[in-house]
Amino acid sequence: MHIGQFVFGLAGLLGLVAFMPPLAGRLRLPYSVLLALIGFALGILLHLHAWAPKMVSDFLNTLQAFDISSETFLYAFLPILLFETSLAMNLRRLLDDIGAILMMAIVAVVVCTFAVGYALNAASSYGLVVCLMLGAIVATTDPVAVVGIFREVGAPKRLSTLVEGEALFNDAASIALYSVLLAVLTGGGELSGSTVLGSFLFSFLGGGISGFLMGRLASGLFVLLRGWPAAEVTLTIALAYLAFFVSEHYLGVSGVVATVISGLVVGSTGRTRMSPATFELLSSSWTQMGFLANSLIFLFAAMLIPRLMAEITWMQIGLVVLLFGVTLLARAAMVFGVLPLLGRTRFGTRVSRPYRVVILWGGLRGAVSLALALAVTEQHAIPHDVRQFIGVATTGFVLLTLFVNGISLRPLIRRLGLNQLTPLERHLRDQAVSLALEELRDKTEELGRQEQIKPQVIERLCTVFEASQAGVASGQIQSLTEAQKIKMGMAILSAREVELFYELLKSQIVDWKTAEALLSRAERMNDTVRLAGLAGFEAAIATDLRYSRGFRTALRLHYLFGLQGWLVRELDKRFSNLIAKRSVAQRLIRFAETELAPLLGKQATGTIVQAHKLRLSQLEEALHSLTLQYPVFAQWLQESYLARVAASQERAHYRTMLSHSLITSEMYADLVKQITQRWRYLDERPTLDMTMSAMELIAQVPMFDGISEQAKKELARRLRPRLALPDQKIHLRYGGMRAMFFVASGALELTLPDGSLVELGTGQTIGEVNVVEHSDHVGEVRSLGYSRLLMLTERDFDTLRGKDPIFSEKIEAVVRQRQRAYQVWQEFESGQRQHEELPPLFGLAHALSEAENFVGPPLPPDWERTVEA
Repeated sequence: MHIGQFVFGLAGLLGLVAFMPPLAGRLRLPYSVLLALIGFALGILLHLHAWAPKMVSDFLNTLQAFDISSETFLYAFLPILLFETSLAMNLRRLLDDIGAILMMAIVAVVVCTFAVGYALNAASSYGLVVCLMLGAIVATTDPVAVVGIFREVGAPKRLSTLVEGEALFNDAASIALYSVLLAVLTGGGELSGSTVLGSFLFSFLGGGISGFLMGRLASGLFVLLRGWPAAEVTLTIALAYLAFFVSEHYLGVSGVVATVISGLVVGSTGRTRMSPATFELLSSSWTQMGFLANSLIFLFAAMLIPRLMAEITWMQIGLVVLLFGVTLLARAAMVFGVLPLLGRTRFGTRVSRPYRVVILWGGLRGAVSLALALAVTEQHAIPHDVRQFIGVATTGFVLLTLFVNGISLRPLIRRLGLNQLTPLERHLRDQAVSLALEELRDKTEELGRQEQIKPQVIERLCTVFEASQAGVASGQIQSLTEAQKIKMGMAILSAREVELFYELLKSQIVDWKTAEALLSRAERMNDTVRLAGLAGFEAAIATDLRYSRGFRTALRLHYLFGLQGWLVRELDKRFSNLIAKRSVAQRLIRFAETELAPLLGKQATGTIVQAHKLRLSQLEEALHSLTLQYPVFAQWLQESYLARVAASQERAHYRTMLSHSLITSEMYADLVKQITQRWRYLDERPTLDMTMSAMELIAQVPMFDGISEQAKKELARRLRPRLALPDQKIHLRYGGMRAMFFVASGALELTLPDGSLVELGTGQTIGEVNVVEHSDHVGEVRSLGYSRLLMLTERDFDTLRGKDPIFSEKIEAVVRQRQRAYQVWQEFESGQRQHEELPPLFGLAHALSEAENFVGPPLPPDWERTVEA
């Protein structure tokens, strides 16, 4: 084909595609259905265009000369589609539901493959392998129509993530299973459960590893391309194709999985290494490429339909209908059987029955299935009747899903009521419209007076506003219960919280990694609040303040092996998150007091504000504990946060001046560079000082005064610095041995057997009686804040006890005081002795705190025995 003709044909198709979205909107059809109709019509016209004018005839001849093969679909379009979808997905939200996604993707593909295989094998003579391969081909779904409708009706984001994630991974699972079965059919393998499963796992997992490594490599290379946005976008395009081709041809693993995983990696870690402007350019560029690839692949695939369906028979029509019914039943088993079971576990998400019906009916098939069927028709090693059957069955099935499921999807949505506002939403809408119209009327009157417009004109316009207000049931909000108002208000604020965190991300007030973590938590909280209202919010903030899994793991490693690096990074991350959350919580309270009160009334708004003030106080308390322990780092964080806000406002001011032509683009670029230089010193992030030198901490413990330097060095070698978090339980055993702790800074709280409490501060010890007596009878110990402790095990104590008599005497003096207190308290409890100096309400806590003041007969020689409480 001449290059000019190729460009002419492609440009004509792109021009046609440009008018498809608005036309689909006018016809109320899913976009993919309209593309299939247009492509099908073009496929027919390719053979019936003798009547057409020369330019139209040349255009159709050019389309007919296009070499539309399976490789065109798989290598030219599929990597773009996969990478664009995975790049736009939120990896953290995907991981939240990865169990349900993989179950719906992989298990659903296997179930569909075997259901179709055995059903069609029983109804036809094509053989089990052929029928299984057909099942693998039609198992992959196209989520475009369903996700688009979900977004229109405001479905929960977790539900959209579930459908998109399923479609991404079932493409990979379907193609991997198809490849294994194709090898069996062409004589390159044998059909056995172990062979199919082994090949499938190798292809799937190998593709995941390959994609992850290439995605990480590309993310590292973004640093070298910083400042060249077009080059960074170009690198992602290269990554999409290289991940697919290298994995398929050189590694022998799934290129689909590799492309998906590389896109997820770039979308999560890569964006932290790009500027916000670059990432916006990346997102918009890939949105455009995804639109073009999706449109062209559907058109080209639909143009093949007349050719693939040319030899269809009545028996095959019956098999297509059977195929449609079996796949629908197999999907129903997953949607109504497995999905609700997963929703009862922490690995799944609860999906209401109406949404499950939409997921079932919205399992449309599209270009990927047609491309796989086309690939089979190109395999000359396969008998002609098998190739013809695969082509006909797949094409007929795709047409049924598009024209039956696709066209009826919107009416089904309307029938289920998913596109309608709830009574609460209608009430809120009416109240919002009423308030807005009233405000606009006042502003219109004021503007009219300022512009000296005739009073008659102003009056006519105000009449329009009044007529509109009359049609709005502005008083209906009063018919809502307080509980309904509160739930609605909490949902509004949770959605506003997501927007505020996104603003922090866009304005560079916090770094990308922090903002993404905050966005992910805010989105999860939004889903919870929408479902459970105030109770869900209270549960969500309790979860939000907990230490992350990574933090707990880092703390565990610190206690076991003394590792501090990971824990320092986690403390740093928690510090930054708390400051950002506190800022957003304050803004949410102001937003509620100013914007929600007119909509919901003072009582409901007061309840909502009180809940958010409680959250703010908890955030401030957690932040205060960290600030007391790490004041220098806290000051730097506050300075950095305020400087980022100032820099963001300065950039916005310059952008406004640029838009008003007060400065040129060159001046704007220079001013932005000055902003970067002005605040560059904040890039020198101070180290969060958690490093705990044993010698330095020994100097803070008065008990160690007077012991020799040699003994201090020996003690430092055996003492193990540990950090305790607020409300953390301190275990007085380590690796099977008892241990005692010296408080170098901070405070511990000891709950005694009688329920009384003792607070231990800097220089005091806990667990020394256990270590000396080799017994266990101390109550529960918790840290009141961030406490630095020195741990000494039972074995090391016994070694040191014999080497330094002063150290031994100091410890034994403390033990004698504690034992005296235990004995006096026990005798007091049993009524055996009465002490005049004892207070009326004498408890073990008071006895321990005043142990050195007790007089009376000395303890018996065997004072080291355990006094059981």
